[in-house]
Order: sequence, then structure tokens, then C-alpha cells
Amino acid sequence: MSEVTTIGLDIAKSVFHAHGADARGTLVFSRKLTRGKLLDFFAGQPRCIVALEACGGAH
Repeated sequence: MSEVTTIGLDIAKSVFHAHGADARGTLVFSRKLTRGKLLDFFAGQPRCIVALEACGGAH
């Protein structure tokens, strides 16, 4: 499995979608995460760039 260099995070009120990509832009994972599991998820990831995307309902 390739190492994640970028994680795209689509934020919402309770469910988040995380998509990890390697240095070539190839999808490594795509996961749905609850708010309660988000910090544990990122604690287990390698150092990488995190890009956030949110809609108006995410506030």
C-alpha cells in the first residue's frame, strides 16, 4: 500500500468523508468517519497535507 501524502476532508455536522492520496495522486483510501472518531483517525496517519472542504451546512 502506498503512503498517504494528502488527505482531503469533507466536513459536515456529524459525518466526515476522508480521502487519502499518495504522492502520485492515486487514491489510497476513502472513509466515512463520525465526529467522535475523527481525532483518533488523524492521530494514526502519517504527517501529510490536509485539505478541507465544507458546505454551508457544516457550520
